[in-house]
Amino acid sequence: MEHIEEPLLCKIIRRAVDLVYPAMELEGLSNLPEEPCIVVGNHAQIHGPIITEERLPFPHYTWCAWQMMDKNEVSDYAFEDFWSDKPKNTQWFFRLASRLIKYPAVYIMTHARTIPVYHDSRCLTTFRRSLEKLQGGFHLVIFPECRREYNNILYDFQDRFIDLARMYYNKTGKRLSFVPMYLAPKLKKIVFGQGIVFDPDAPKDAERRRIKQALMDSITSMACAQPLHTVIPYRNISSKQYPKNLPCEVYEVEKTDG
Repeated sequence: MEHIEEPLLCKIIRRAVDLVYPAMELEGLSNLPEEPCIVVGNHAQIHGPIITEERLPFPHYTWCAWQMMDKNEVSDYAFEDFWSDKPKNTQWFFRLASRLIKYPAVYIMTHARTIPVYHDSRCLTTFRRSLEKLQGGFHLVIFPECRREYNNILYDFQDRFIDLARMYYNKTGKRLSFVPMYLAPKLKKIVFGQGIVFDPDAPKDAERRRIKQALMDSITSMACAQPLHTVIPYRNISSKQYPKNLPCEVYEVEKTDG
């Protein structure tokens, strides 16, 4: 296992995060296999990556949008991804914030245990580095939500990350597991579900669909099984619109009635 010596500034930042974010209850840790796996969770806006970076008790690397590591791209990307859904009369403030975080964000993301995620011809770099980390004994943490609505717990998942399992199998002969993870910042809790094991004999498209759906179903079920709480959605919408972790059919009825 590699050892990374962090710069002093990173240690100071981690200490500051420790003061802001409370300790998290970890439920279902026994569902993680001893072998490296891919942990897949809900994004919970910026909270997901920060909480998992600081609170997961196992060695891991996290997929991170490459724009967050590029000083020429980070401001526009941060505004669009984090704050573009904020009320129009406050967007000037968040546009300013996106510029102010440029250098701190790039510094933090390039010194954290992150893997830059590309969606163009450079995507092979993402997959190669991910395979290296898996073979080195690290788990991967991925937040695959996109902006398509799905239910009151999750936005729809992208699915190309699932191809990592086929590449890993071809390289090692081992079947990778995908472990669903539900982050509930309002409950100060992280819940892990049972892993979904990759089937190398299944057709590629069918296996993507199966694993994606199984992960989304599991995370939704884990969320609904928790005490009633406010779900922090992927999109940074007004907090007045944040949903509850009611079963989907109940939530839809209450939303219609309300």
